[in-house]
Amino acid sequence: MTGGGTTGRAQSRADAGTDPLGDPYLRTRFAPPSRPPTFLRRQRLLAHLDQALRTPLTLVNGSAGAGKTLLTADWAAGLRPPVAWLTVEAGDHRSGLFWAYVIESLRGCGARAPGAAGVPAGSRGVGRGLLASLAAELNTRDRPVVLVLDEYDRMASAEIAEQLEFVLHHSGHGLRLVLVTRTEPLLPLHRYRAADELTEIRGAELSFTLEEADALLRLHGLRLTPHAASALVDRTRGWAAGLRLSALAARGSTDPEQYLKEFEADRSTVADFLLAEVLKGRAQETQDLLLRVSVLDRFCPDLADALTLRTDAEILLAELHGENAFIERLGHSWYRLHPLFRDILRAHLRERMPGAEAGLHLRAARWLRRSGLLPETLAHGVAGGDFDLAAGALVDGLAIGQFFTGLRSEALAQLFAGMGPEAKSPASDLVRAAGALARRDVDHALHWLRRAQDQLSDAEDSPSLVAARLSCTLLEALVARLTGSPPRAEQAAAAAQELRQDLPDHLLDKHPELTNLLMTQVGSARLWAGRFDDARAVLTRVAGVRGGPPATVLPQVDSMGHLALIDYLNGWLGRAERRAQTAVCEAERAGLPLPTGAVLGRLVLAAVAVDRQELDQAPVLLDEAAPRSARENDPVPTAARALAASRLLLDAGDTHAATEAVEPAVSAAVASPWAESHAAVVRSAACIADGRPDEAVRLLHGVSGDQPVCAVEAAGIQVSAGHPRAAVELLGTVRAEGHAGPSVSVGAALVRARVAQESGDTATARRLVARALLDARRERLRRPFLKAGDWIKPLLATASLHELAEGWLLPGRPRAHGEPVQPPPGPVPLVPVELSGRERDVLRGLARLMSTEEIAADLYVSVNTVKTHLKGAYRKLAVNRRGDAVRRARDLDLL
Repeated sequence: MTGGGTTGRAQSRADAGTDPLGDPYLRTRFAPPSRPPTFLRRQRLLAHLDQALRTPLTLVNGSAGAGKTLLTADWAAGLRPPVAWLTVEAGDHRSGLFWAYVIESLRGCGARAPGAAGVPAGSRGVGRGLLASLAAELNTRDRPVVLVLDEYDRMASAEIAEQLEFVLHHSGHGLRLVLVTRTEPLLPLHRYRAADELTEIRGAELSFTLEEADALLRLHGLRLTPHAASALVDRTRGWAAGLRLSALAARGSTDPEQYLKEFEADRSTVADFLLAEVLKGRAQETQDLLLRVSVLDRFCPDLADALTLRTDAEILLAELHGENAFIERLGHSWYRLHPLFRDILRAHLRERMPGAEAGLHLRAARWLRRSGLLPETLAHGVAGGDFDLAAGALVDGLAIGQFFTGLRSEALAQLFAGMGPEAKSPASDLVRAAGALARRDVDHALHWLRRAQDQLSDAEDSPSLVAARLSCTLLEALVARLTGSPPRAEQAAAAAQELRQDLPDHLLDKHPELTNLLMTQVGSARLWAGRFDDARAVLTRVAGVRGGPPATVLPQVDSMGHLALIDYLNGWLGRAERRAQTAVCEAERAGLPLPTGAVLGRLVLAAVAVDRQELDQAPVLLDEAAPRSARENDPVPTAARALAASRLLLDAGDTHAATEAVEPAVSAAVASPWAESHAAVVRSAACIADGRPDEAVRLLHGVSGDQPVCAVEAAGIQVSAGHPRAAVELLGTVRAEGHAGPSVSVGAALVRARVAQESGDTATARRLVARALLDARRERLRRPFLKAGDWIKPLLATASLHELAEGWLLPGRPRAHGEPVQPPPGPVPLVPVELSGRERDVLRGLARLMSTEEIAADLYVSVNTVKTHLKGAYRKLAVNRRGDAVRRARDLDLL
């Protein structure tokens, strides 16, 4: 949970009746809707809802117009206080604002004392201490408070869902939470069901029965025969809004049953009748307003005025809403039409005003663009056929990076899929280039990018020109990444830094993903060029950004994946594994569809698994990364996959397939020193395995000490080929400079040990192997030992070295000198390992890549308790890392 505790200023603000944004609380959000005269009380549902007083959580879940809110309001009105009501709004995804409204609703119904301390200090975050205090306060109540959150489907924040569950759990019997929603909330409903602590009313139960429908029709003045009523229920499937619409339309007919027969027989004709009856008696201005706003999903009076070219929308909308004429108030003066009513109005608009729909969309798009509502601007611009307008809004708003954030990428691609040659603005060409780059089509992207840049070169200076040129820098940087060209990426970054000076801070702050994406492309290009330290510097800045908007998650994950690969290429398996797991976990948590960072994360985990000889896991990880990487025209993940797959095939003895698998690593237009070196080592190792030592040595010609991991593997091949002196000389060129990890030190020690052993210096060889074992044990680095050859077996059979290898590399007790040692499929415990039930639960959480805080919330224990269980599991399993604990437990069949 993010910060934002309570302060004196925050409390004073709350006492003054203002929210964390400084705005007055919207009191309408705390008031249940009034029940119209035609409302039907349904006792069967009220009786079911009474169970909510005995369960912590209640879910009223149904489609729009199913009668959820009015049902819950009717039930709440019959309860003894305190009952708190809050209508959720889209802006409540900011946790501080959401909890400020929750606390105010509790205070307003008398559930909190007037002087109770604790309000969020800001709109964006809320401290865990405040939530704990609120839960503790509620837990002391003699009688529970019922908190109803209406329209909870607007809440898409996983953070707030987690906070809500925390408060609900720790409030004990002092809180009964009722969620009225169209969608499944982000709460662990399965746990509440299993504990019989959930009351649920869903769509099927909300549907009107025949008896209820007949009673509802009677309230509208309609008396139908049982057959006609049954036909209507069948047609509407008991949907409350459908019944109400039908009743309103039919009650003015001289023959309601005949009308409803037509409704059943001809839906399109019925729609015309229904629309005419609903609008009957309305002033022409009102009908015109309704027809025009039907092109909108939501609207406010000013936007409605822009479509009608009048100034009476505010009065008319208030009247329509007051009469319950199928207009819903969303808050802050925004409205929406009932979906069925809206669809019928749209159909009628096309008949009454042919050709007007596109113009209305464009008027809406221009108003929305001026108001800064970008997603709706794009939708209406495209619906109106003006792709230049939509593209201009996207580029001017610095939002072209959304093509690459994974959140709206597919939606944008589909939105602009119909853009034809008539769209000729620079912004349209930039959108075409972005779409091509999102598909990894560099050639077409460059064509459109160059065309846009040519047009921009002759344009007059303006904020739109600066925004377009800044968008160009992002696309140039991505081209540089995909073509492996660091100079090009650096030029784009420098140009972007200069252009940023000419744009307002509020616009840059609104789209931080633009800068983060640009930095990630630069870091990737530097990595490809082998400039690991320079790449790490820029990637760390992006990966370290926490708590940013959702659009920044993908560049953050992307940077983590690249950093994991850098760690692996430097020989740090443990670091690489932890970063890779974080990248994969963050991508899954954000719901991203396997972005490059997560692909890289899985590929790094596969490479680590190969080095640890966990050969059952490596293929699975490679397969998980395959669907995206097969389409990925990105040299870094392409090379990472080629290297991991080729080494796995090499270890399986399929040298021909290994040689073929490594080829993609060197197929990029611009060569990478580390990819070339790793590929040369794989080819050379394949030649050694095939009995071609001379060819193996020739292939190592370009491998140098600049790539330490490759150099030590190449030195091992040199020894196998009969060139020990060349091997030692190559090791002497290794420039570790404090950055190389255990993979380098272990490999180098084993090469020197083999040279010493073959020269008769067994004591030196034993000492070097002991050093290698000590370094490798921490990382569970098995591959260098298991692939070293027969020379090492007598050494490992000695008591002192066998003791160092036992339990993670070798099984059993020390063997006699010269007795063959067969590597086990997995580590064997020295003593039986028994984990407690809680220790197993914690390890299962680790296996699902959950954080310590998530495990604590899942098990309803404190973080410190989880850490205590972790320490116990680590001690029993003889490990000190999360990943090692999970693997060790699986090896011992404890998970």
